[in-house]
Amino acid sequence: MIDASLAELSYPPGFRGRRGANWVFLGLMYGFFYMSRYNLAAISVKMSEQFGWSNADYGKIVSAGVFVYGCSVFLNGPIADKIGGKRAILIGSIGAAIFNFLFGLCFIFLERPAVMKDGVVVQPAVLSHGMTGSTIITTFCVLWAFNHYFQSYGALSIVKINAAWFHVRERGKFAGIFGIMIQSGRTFAFFFSPFILRFLPWQYCFWIPAAILIVMFFLNRRFVENSPADAGFEFQTADETKEEMASAATLGFVLRKVFASPSMWLIAFSSMCIGMVRNSIDHWWAKYIGTVFHLDSKALSSFAPYEIASWGMPLAAIVGGLAAGNASDRIFGSRRAPVICFAFIGQAITLFALSRAIHSPWLGCLFLLMISFFIQSAHSLVGGAASMDFGGKKAVATAAGLFDGAQYLAGTLVGYGMGTLLDHYKNGGAEYEVWPLAPLPFAILGAILISRLWNVVPGRRGGH
Repeated sequence: MIDASLAELSYPPGFRGRRGANWVFLGLMYGFFYMSRYNLAAISVKMSEQFGWSNADYGKIVSAGVFVYGCSVFLNGPIADKIGGKRAILIGSIGAAIFNFLFGLCFIFLERPAVMKDGVVVQPAVLSHGMTGSTIITTFCVLWAFNHYFQSYGALSIVKINAAWFHVRERGKFAGIFGIMIQSGRTFAFFFSPFILRFLPWQYCFWIPAAILIVMFFLNRRFVENSPADAGFEFQTADETKEEMASAATLGFVLRKVFASPSMWLIAFSSMCIGMVRNSIDHWWAKYIGTVFHLDSKALSSFAPYEIASWGMPLAAIVGGLAAGNASDRIFGSRRAPVICFAFIGQAITLFALSRAIHSPWLGCLFLLMISFFIQSAHSLVGGAASMDFGGKKAVATAAGLFDGAQYLAGTLVGYGMGTLLDHYKNGGAEYEVWPLAPLPFAILGAILISRLWNVVPGRRGGH
């Protein structure tokens, strides 16, 4: 058996610099994956104004993307393990660029925007080229679903590549780095998308990220390597038992390692709880601010609490990921479950506090920052550390697919479900009083589930 606590880490000459270059380009790519995924959420107020969407209409598009993403990571995990992370992320970037471009191209179907007053459609949008209200929603759902299919290669590729570059004792630290990658993309989406709207039509919020993804395709193709061996280094990661090291990375080995492990399923169910909380916030906080404080899309980008939230939430999440990763490595001996459990408890407390302060812009902003901290603390360890720990180099993408897929399939319920809930309670913004309470039980359930793995350590027989 391998004990990750033995011996000091040593690196071949030049290894750390080459590893840094590798994850810089990967990180930028993944950041722009997020920009091309959350750009719709960032301009949801504008899109709703243009097309006269209800919350449920917007929620259908969100759910279509999240559902396909959740299914795709299950299917694409073994594919990424087979073809390698570099090839997988290049495939994903091209596909995401194409479908972001096509999503923006749908501006041709809008002949005249809807007229809305206090969130109610006074005059429906006039559509062209034979489109109706239902067919335009269907078109957007299909395009957004295809975008999310290719987006699903992103996280799988990141963990697949970095599982080979990071020792098990460094992976909490990597989880923090993983959080920086994610939150940089959220910043690009939630700050720059409204900024783009001040000068250009809404379709450019999809076309500009598509163009950046094409540039990143060529940079990653040139500068990223799948493993230290591909870059001329020898490096052991200590995430497998001797028996697993001796086993060939067959499909059967990968599937048994991931799907036959009770620990894997406990993490997957905990990840579903993260998905319920995370998607409740990510896809709806901008609409919360716009609706409750009666701001149109142009006023939103100059509203101080929104500006602080758009910058502060990613920063708070980065701090959360770094704090959680370091606590996991240094305080809990590379155990992930204790830190994830505390993060779930923090989510539950903050969601309740947010429900009580929903009509205060500054308190609402403060609690949005706090919830971002706790969500990313849990998410970065599950997606960035636990998948590498419990999957190992040979099965990491499949493990990430299980954890990420569980999270996003749970998040599917949040799209249309949350939209329907808010429409049911719609009352001049007061409906958002129920918004933070809906995912609160899942934060509590997540804490209970992950606590079952409190003493599990990766790289040992008992940890698999």
